[in-house]
Amino acid sequence: MDLGLKNKNVVITGASRGIGAAIAHRFLEEGANVIIVSRGSDNLYNTESELKAKFSESQLKAETCDCTDPDALESLKANITKHWDHVDVVVANIGDGRSVPDPLPSDAQWKKTWDNNFESALHTVRSFLPLLQKSKGCMLFISSITAMEAFGAPVDYSTAKTAVAALAKNMARKLAKEVRVNVLAPGNVYFQGGSWDEKIKADPERVEKIIESTVPMNRFGTPEEMADAAVFLCSNRATFITGSVLVVDGGQTVGVF
Repeated sequence: MDLGLKNKNVVITGASRGIGAAIAHRFLEEGANVIIVSRGSDNLYNTESELKAKFSESQLKAETCDCTDPDALESLKANITKHWDHVDVVVANIGDGRSVPDPLPSDAQWKKTWDNNFESALHTVRSFLPLLQKSKGCMLFISSITAMEAFGAPVDYSTAKTAVAALAKNMARKLAKEVRVNVLAPGNVYFQGGSWDEKIKADPERVEKIIESTVPMNRFGTPEEMADAAVFLCSNRATFITGSVLVVDGGQTVGVF
């Protein structure tokens, strides 16, 4: 299936590893040009090197940016517009589910989680929306199934991801003739170095019981499965889809609604 993404210009935040890196890989496979963004780490440049070894060097570029900082995002946008004359797709993938089990986390913890999971998405779309309006492009937010229902996830994280989904739906309605805005809501996704990797190392039996009891497919999702869904939502095969939240969770939310 031709997704119509050849030569499209795509910006992906939180793309140094895991879901973001897998999304970058899929876009590159479709012939898109991709800029991967993270705060800056060995992971970012390792991912850049790995992807450049598989695809044309001209297709890919890595940029560092703290997406919780509006000024840093404006600098990122300025660098990108020097490199490209337009942007077709932006994927906001910044997020971190690590928090505390408290029913109401402290102000400091709440702000940290809120900044990482909501403000980063808000600042990203605020910076790049004018470019997407000009290209009649697509904005995709990566949220979580914790935005759909209370699963026992950290309260601050769940609330922030719910706000991301609400932001996207409201923007989609107001921007319907200009920019498609959608949300991907992954379930439990395993990748090396991720939060589930840490939990497995700490208590593998507990994690196995959680997955077997809560996920009908009895397994983790993979970054590649999330990437397939993400790239479809941003493609020419999804041109009548906006304001949607696509859940990819192995059936975990099936019995919730």
